Amino acid sequence: MLPRITPYPVPTGFGLAHSKVDWRPDPARAALLVHDMQQYFLAPFGTADRAPVARVVDNIAALRKHAHELGMPVVYSAQPGGQSRTERGLLQDFWGDGPPPDEHALAVVDALAPAPGDIRLTKRRYSAFVGTPLAEILAEHGRDQLVVTGVYAHIGILATTLDAFMRDLQPFVVADAVADFSPAHHRDALRHVADRCGVVATAAEVTESLLAADPRHP
Repeated sequence: MLPRITPYPVPTGFGLAHSKVDWRPDPARAALLVHDMQQYFLAPFGTADRAPVARVVDNIAALRKHAHELGMPVVYSAQPGGQSRTERGLLQDFWGDGPPPDEHALAVVDALAPAPGDIRLTKRRYSAFVGTPLAEILAEHGRDQLVVTGVYAHIGILATTLDAFMRDLQPFVVADAVADFSPAHHRDALRHVADRCGVVATAAEVTESLLAADPRHP
């Protein structure tokens, strides 16, 4: 029941300069979330070299590299395949059966395959906090910031960001490291975050802030 997605450019006009709050990502406080970057959810975009997926994958890969170098936890969320009606809950009514029990469909796209030491969460609802130990994991690592990347911006990304905000965790949605059904959906999600519950920044801005806050970098 996922729509076919027409290629589109990442919306512009979002960034730290437009933030309502003065939060900045800090590698000692932040974790990186790679949200639902599974083949099943990327298939509607077509081939991996099409916009905006190619840029999003590249930016997530770069952010993950910096996160590893800076000692930040990297957390992956992914939905399981072949869920029962009970497991799906009300998602069944909107989206049908969800991912099939197919290894390829369930896999995270190759360029972002989790590395040893990365944390994997199984999620069954929009928010990556619901039914998972994400909040506990962040607390165990002493993290009160979450850098959010992945798909889809107006669904799971927005729900997770709102959830983080309501748990007093500072969320940072990376404008060019998330994707959506359309540029309108993408822009609306970013605008809602920027206006109500978090910071929207580009991958370059997040990287610059993380490196600037790390004492090992001049």
